[in-house]
Amino acid sequence: MMQRRGLMTLTALGLAAPALVRAQGNWPERPLRLIVPWAPGGSTDTVARLFQPKLAAILGQNVVIENRGGASGSIGASEMARAPADGSTWMLAYDNEAPNQTLLRLNYQTLEALVPVSLVATGPLVMTAHKDTPFQNFQEVMEAAKKDPESLNYATSGVGGLAHIATTLLQQQNGFKLTHVPYRGGGPAVTAAIAGEIPLFMTNVVIVSQHMRAGTLRPLGVTTRGETRHVPGTRSFAQQGFGNFEAPTWWAFFGRTGTPQPIVDRMHAALREALNDPAVKSRIEEQGCDIVASTPAEARSFVASEIQRWGQVIKDNNIRVDS
Repeated sequence: MMQRRGLMTLTALGLAAPALVRAQGNWPERPLRLIVPWAPGGSTDTVARLFQPKLAAILGQNVVIENRGGASGSIGASEMARAPADGSTWMLAYDNEAPNQTLLRLNYQTLEALVPVSLVATGPLVMTAHKDTPFQNFQEVMEAAKKDPESLNYATSGVGGLAHIATTLLQQQNGFKLTHVPYRGGGPAVTAAIAGEIPLFMTNVVIVSQHMRAGTLRPLGVTTRGETRHVPGTRSFAQQGFGNFEAPTWWAFFGRTGTPQPIVDRMHAALREALNDPAVKSRIEEQGCDIVASTPAEARSFVASEIQRWGQVIKDNNIRVDS
């Protein structure tokens, strides 16, 4: 009886294996979900919509963007962490994913629940001021804040993101205090910034590049080590006397842990092809970031280092979500 039962099990496995191979070989057989854990109009949404059509054309299947904003990107990421590991759901994450691991109480751990597919792009953060403010650089902001602590408000796309932590670190290291006004994503934040509802805005360049060119928002400093081609003529915080301060922003593409490797490999190849398409690459980089299109291993190493780096900064400086 045991031999017969074992033979039946082996036979079943033998029948199932070719079916699984065929399913992977035919992937994708239906439209794919691409979770963007931010509201429409933000940088992550913008970057996703610039490569989405080319990615869909390469895969031969629709790629449907699903905006799931809230809680610094963690609501959408939690949804991704619950998705089936069948290659039907993917996510484009923003840099908040790293500090979220230390700042927030999450029901998942990024590198356990998710599989990095590619580091899509990196870029500078920039502090901007509305054109009606008197500030010409960040040193002037610091001096004003020291004279009247907490009198100046600055916006970010959400609590606990890299823009929030970077600005908090600048304050703590240099003895001044601004008041943080978090928004539910970059779209709502940039709307408030260009309307003059809030004087200062720390953000990636992607969602403010056109407003800086138009003169509505004035760049005061960037988080690269030196000047960047994306904000020409604007000195970095390091160049303005803020030590070796550096905090680049980034976007990364994830799948669900457990997704069959052939599917992950195919998605990586398709995504890399889409990102390196000259028209797609040009349109994304015109927004203020640089295409990376890394390997999965490089993406995993990068994300792991960002989680460790910013987690240590958060702990060392006692940064909290209400900072």
